[in-house]
Amino acid sequence: MHMAGKSDMGFPDGFIWGAATASFQVEGAAREDGRGESIWDRFCSTPGKVAGGHTGDTACDHYHRWKDDIRLMKDLGVQAYRFSTAWPRVIPTGDGTINKAGLDFYDRLVDGLLEADIIPFATLFHWDLPQALQDKGGWLKREAVVPGFTAYAEAVVRRLGDRVKNWMTHNEMPCFIGKAYGDGKHAPGLQVSRKELNNAYHNAFLTHGIGVRTVRQFARKDAEVGLVNNPFVTVPLIETPEYIEAAQKAFVRANAQINEPIYKGAYADWWLEEQGGDGPNVLPGDLELISSPTDFLGHNVYFGAFTEPSDDPKGFKILPFPSGFPKLDLDWLKPVPQSIYWCTRFYNQYYGIKKSYVTENGCACQDVLTPDGRVIDLDRIQWIRYHVLETQRAVREGLGMAGFFQWSLLDNFEWAEGYFKRFGIVYVDYETQKRIPKESARFYSEIIGSNSR
Repeated sequence: MHMAGKSDMGFPDGFIWGAATASFQVEGAAREDGRGESIWDRFCSTPGKVAGGHTGDTACDHYHRWKDDIRLMKDLGVQAYRFSTAWPRVIPTGDGTINKAGLDFYDRLVDGLLEADIIPFATLFHWDLPQALQDKGGWLKREAVVPGFTAYAEAVVRRLGDRVKNWMTHNEMPCFIGKAYGDGKHAPGLQVSRKELNNAYHNAFLTHGIGVRTVRQFARKDAEVGLVNNPFVTVPLIETPEYIEAAQKAFVRANAQINEPIYKGAYADWWLEEQGGDGPNVLPGDLELISSPTDFLGHNVYFGAFTEPSDDPKGFKILPFPSGFPKLDLDWLKPVPQSIYWCTRFYNQYYGIKKSYVTENGCACQDVLTPDGRVIDLDRIQWIRYHVLETQRAVREGLGMAGFFQWSLLDNFEWAEGYFKRFGIVYVDYETQKRIPKESARFYSEIIGSNSR
C-alpha cells in the first residue's frame, strides 16, 4: 500500500497539484457584461496576426461553463486552479469605472472553487491589457499603465482577497513585453527601439511591485504573493562543477534584466553598461518598489538550452540543438525536462528564492479523437512523467519546490497560433464545447491521487 508523502517515490504531504489557464485563452464572452476591448481582441481582428484568423470571442466559453470545469477538475482530483483575472473585464477602460459584473464573475468562480475544495491561485495580469490603455501608449508609457494597474489590482484584491490566499502579479514579462513590443509576434504587435523596450520592461516591473504591495495591504493577513516568470533556462550538458558553474553564469546573464532589479534591487552594472544610453528611465523610489519582497516565485518552464564551459570571457557557451533533436507540436517545444530542476536550483542558490511553484509546464501535441472518443496522447504522458521527475528532484534536494501546475487544464486559444495547437489535458471540441479528458488527464490524475510519480 502506498502512503502518500511517506515513500521515497512520493512527494511531501502538502505538495500542491494544480492546473492552470488564463482569462483570454479560455473565458470567451468577449463582449458580455460590460467587458472592454483588450489588445488581444484588437490583435485578433487584425488580418494576418493570428493563425486562421482565430479570435478569443468564444474560446472555451469558460465564462459560462465554469461550474462544469470545476466539476471536471474535481473529478480529476486537481487540488488547485491557477486562473487570471481579466483587466478589461474589471475596468473596461483600463483606468476608469470598476465593472461590478466583471468582478462578480470572479467572485462566483472563487466561491465555486472553495466549495469544491480546490485552492484558487489568482494571477492579476496574463497579457490582456485594455486597448484603451494601449491607445495611451500601453507598457511603453509609465503614465498609461501605473495608475491603471494600481486601481485594477486594488479592485480585484479588495474583492477576492478575503478568500484568495495565493496571488501572482504578472505572467511572463518576456512574452507580454519582449514578444509584444520587441519582435511584434504578440499583441499589440509593435517593434520599438531598445530604449523604449527597456522602459516597457521597467514599467512592468513597477506594476509588479504595486501588485505585491496591494496584496500586502488589502488581502487576508496570511496571503502570499509572487511573480510568474519564464526564464531562459540553461542546463549543464554534464553535471560536473565546471559545467554547473558555466550554466549558472549563463542563467544569470540571460535573465539579468528581470531578475536583478526584482531580486537584487538594482540593475546589474554590466547590463547597464551594455545598454549604453538605452537604459531605462529610473526615478527615485522605483527600485525599492520593484524589489518589494515576495513569498514565492512561479516558474513557467517549457524548454532549456544545454550549456558548456568556454574560454570566452563570459565563461560559457550555449550549444545549438541538432536537427534531429525531438520536439513536440511546436518547433521550440524541445523536451529538456531537467530545466525544471536547474531553474529552481539557480533561483534558490543564486537569488535566495526559498519557495517556488512550477506554475506552468506542458506541451502541444497533435491530439486526435479516436473513433471511440479517446485521445491517446502518449507523447504528453511522457512529457509529464519526466518533468514531474525533475520536479521531484528539486523537492528532494530541499530547493523549496511547493507545487506543480499542469498547462493547461483545457485546450484553448494559443495566442498567435490560434486554436491549432492543443496544450490541454482535456480535449475541447470547439464546435460543441464538449470536454473530453485525454489519457494524459487520467495519468496526471493518478499522480495526484498517489502524490507520487
